[in-house]
Amino acid sequence: MQFSKSTGYALHALIHLARAERGSYVGIKELSGLLGVSVSYLSKVMSKLRQDGIVRAVTGASGGYELAKPADEITFLEVIQVVEGRQPLYECFEMSEQRHQLFYEAKTAELAPSQGLGGKECLVRQVMAGAERQMLQYLQRHTIQSVLEAASFDCGSKPEKPH
Repeated sequence: MQFSKSTGYALHALIHLARAERGSYVGIKELSGLLGVSVSYLSKVMSKLRQDGIVRAVTGASGGYELAKPADEITFLEVIQVVEGRQPLYECFEMSEQRHQLFYEAKTAELAPSQGLGGKECLVRQVMAGAERQMLQYLQRHTIQSVLEAASFDCGSKPEKPH
């Protein structure tokens, strides 16, 4: 499993925006220079973040991007879901019970959509879903602010401008 480069660029861009003075905008050219990515590629990433309300964009000569909400409210999970999507990481493929015995009877009357075969659930899917839950919980606990606080640089300083 690997997250896309877009997710990495989104997280790094948000950290740079969190370091900027409140009320000042960081231009897309400046951000792309800091991250070493093309303006057009980063613009697409930032557009997703803007559409989901994570950043605000202001046009014009002194425009750019800023965080739309405090850095301690922007979780890694939220950013990853905006960039990567919200679908589960693992989908169990359908097979007949006769061909594969890794199923068990569901304990509840209501069945999840992922349960097929007359109320039996794939044990492989169960393990994978458990692993995904743990990862999602971990990502939910970590925010842009928590990365800033863990970093060795002074969180209150402004980012250096490229020359």
